[in-house]
Amino acid sequence: MSSNTPSHTANNGHKNNAADASGDGEHKVSNFLRQIIEKDLAQGTYAERRWAGVPGGADIQGKGQPDPAKIRTRFPPEPNGYLHIGHAKSICINFGLAEEYGGVCHLRFDDTNPEKEDTEYVNSIIDAVKWLGFSWNGEPGKANTEALPYQASDYFDFMFECALYLIGAGLAYVDEQTSEEMRLNRGDFNTPGKDSPFRARTPAENLTRFQEMRDGKHEDGSMVLRARIDMASPNINLRDPAIYRVRRATHHNTGDKWCIYPMYTFAHPIEDALEQITHSLCTLEFEDQRPFYDWLLEKLCEGGLFASPPPRQYEFARLNLTYVITSKRKLAQLVYDNKVNGWDDPRLPTIVGLRRRGYTPESLKLFAERIGVTKSDSWIDYATLEGCLREDLENKAHRGMAVLDPVKLVLTNWAEVFGSDDYTETCEQPALPHSAIAEGTEPPPARQFQIGKEVWIEREDFEEVPPKGYKRLFPGNVVRLKGGYVIECIGAGAKTEEGQVIEVHAKVIANTKSGTAGADSVKAKAAITWVSVADGVQAEVRLYDRLFSDPNPDAGGKDFIEALNPDSLKVVTAFVEPSLALAQPDQKFQFERFGYFVADRVDHVAGSKPVFNRVTGLKDSWGK
Repeated sequence: MSSNTPSHTANNGHKNNAADASGDGEHKVSNFLRQIIEKDLAQGTYAERRWAGVPGGADIQGKGQPDPAKIRTRFPPEPNGYLHIGHAKSICINFGLAEEYGGVCHLRFDDTNPEKEDTEYVNSIIDAVKWLGFSWNGEPGKANTEALPYQASDYFDFMFECALYLIGAGLAYVDEQTSEEMRLNRGDFNTPGKDSPFRARTPAENLTRFQEMRDGKHEDGSMVLRARIDMASPNINLRDPAIYRVRRATHHNTGDKWCIYPMYTFAHPIEDALEQITHSLCTLEFEDQRPFYDWLLEKLCEGGLFASPPPRQYEFARLNLTYVITSKRKLAQLVYDNKVNGWDDPRLPTIVGLRRRGYTPESLKLFAERIGVTKSDSWIDYATLEGCLREDLENKAHRGMAVLDPVKLVLTNWAEVFGSDDYTETCEQPALPHSAIAEGTEPPPARQFQIGKEVWIEREDFEEVPPKGYKRLFPGNVVRLKGGYVIECIGAGAKTEEGQVIEVHAKVIANTKSGTAGADSVKAKAAITWVSVADGVQAEVRLYDRLFSDPNPDAGGKDFIEALNPDSLKVVTAFVEPSLALAQPDQKFQFERFGYFVADRVDHVAGSKPVFNRVTGLKDSWGK
């Protein structure tokens, strides 16, 4: 299968600022975030910070000890869905930089929107970060995966106090315009906004009104608290942004304690400051919000709620990956419209989906390092992600033989050579090739399997009339059963009424078994994979491919549903060698000639119900 990659694909993951990154932690390629951190460390920008061991304002942190963390970063997902490959990049950046520079990364839930959040998503996020190999909210260099994540909702009381301070300082006011009036009076990029008729209220009036909002005396949507900044600002985000709204909704953490909730743009910088974050790293869509982030923290530092210097926000380009969508809304549509089989469907770019597909934490970390960190948007070819997985599994995944489209091969002279049709013989092959075994380490035990009169072979390995250059089974040709004997093909033994071959006949050539003295006595033109009927095990194999056939399935207003790849999943009944049937859930293998597969972490049962997912082929089949 092939498909042209988009003309605007920036690179294949090997030609950018992380071109030579090994991803092994020994060699890191510089990028603008590393340069910022190194400059701050050299200048001692945050050297005077103190840390009380818990989040808090200036009064609490001032009583703490000098911060043992040289930097503090954070990963602040909203628990309103499952994390995806873009979040994996952000996790690797935030946690990775903290580890690299002797810091700490905080896991924090930005749970300020109670109507869309749920503990199911909270638990899935915790599990994803742990699976990627990171710990949070502890001390530098000391893993602590038992530490509780921070939650924005735990800071609601402090945020309320911040709002009261802004009102008292004349920096915020309660606006009772309708949402439509606010939208019209906000102006646009060419027209300055108009002051709200409620903007001139006194601090005392605004404090009274805001307390009424807090006490539930006003209807949802009837009023908001706005920061008083500049309605004529060229940055529309500074035209008196809303910072609190009335919203009666039960929160999964705070219950019904609050009927007003802070807006994300107000809550986020406060959360960062409470946690003594030094470098607040986010994607480029938040770049226009940075002036408000800085304005708010500057005012709260002036009011003594926080100590200077406050956190600083820095933006990097989000991940744009071909053949993938990362919109939470569109991913949810795929799940709830049953286009896929749940959030952990191996075709989805969710972290739970990638994990079930067979991706490893190491491959995702390598991918994040290899694609680099930039401030400009670009497209990464999906083949780069698959390449990182192959690179990680090449020396890890034990080999095994499987037949995915089986046809029975009968060795008609078996009894003549070995004395009985029931005779079987043990064959042996290495679990890993010699080149994959590190010097000075013991190789894993060899795989053992039986060969007998009947074996399963791939349907494509036999042709009655071979095409030019075909070297496998056809009448009169000699091939080797890999790890077993050399055989000479006789031809088709049986066919269906429609003419499909269901049995192939051949003769075994004595004394040609691999690993014996006579192995090279007969020259075979090819070696084919096979599984013995005697000890082969039937297995379900799920052949996953890319979910979309269009490299940009939702670009330019396209209907992404129409871009779904009809061949993204094929389920076949296969036969696998005994070593594969004993696999544990989530164990990865290389099926010789076919690619990398994983024992499904949900449905596979070792020894009784083998189920394997194809992770990726041995090479990219989608390139030009």
